[in-house]
Amino acid sequence: MGQDNSSESSLTLMARARAGDADALDALFTRFWPRLRRWAQGRLPAWARDTVDTQDLVQETLKQVVRRVPEFEPRHDAAFPSYMRRALMNRIRDEMRRAKPRPSPEALDPTSPAETPSPLEEAIGRETLERYEAALERLDAGDRELIIARLELGMSHQEIAAELGKPSGAAAHMAVSRALVRLAREMSG
Repeated sequence: MGQDNSSESSLTLMARARAGDADALDALFTRFWPRLRRWAQGRLPAWARDTVDTQDLVQETLKQVVRRVPEFEPRHDAAFPSYMRRALMNRIRDEMRRAKPRPSPEALDPTSPAETPSPLEEAIGRETLERYEAALERLDAGDRELIIARLELGMSHQEIAAELGKPSGAAAHMAVSRALVRLAREMSG
């Protein structure tokens, strides 16, 4: 039976995984699978989901990341989640380029409301996401890691404290709050 890895930082688990420890690799993916799946939800447009399921996309990305673990050299504790997020975002972009929007084969019923967002709603959502991504890239790495950990990976403040070396959950909460203020300024500018 494998050991309990829940209290180890991602950086420690990554070092063990790079040394060939299968339990550490399993622990990393067990830790990040639900977060990446949550993050990926909604990022792949409905028209592109016909060709691949979001869950399959996450799984394929994680398989690719597994093959690259021996070459990956983390410089800080949040490097691995950031690397996985970037790999998944690249995979989503590839899938969107591959898929082409297709009209629904069903006849339109003017009396029933649409179940999917309108093209305008999708454009506004896409525009907001693009502004968010651009603003995120303009922030320093520390702020970017805090925001990704909290908003995109759904980590608790306690988990953020452990992953990013903050003294407490309260300190992580304050750091995230400050980073969000800077993000809002970047998005509005």
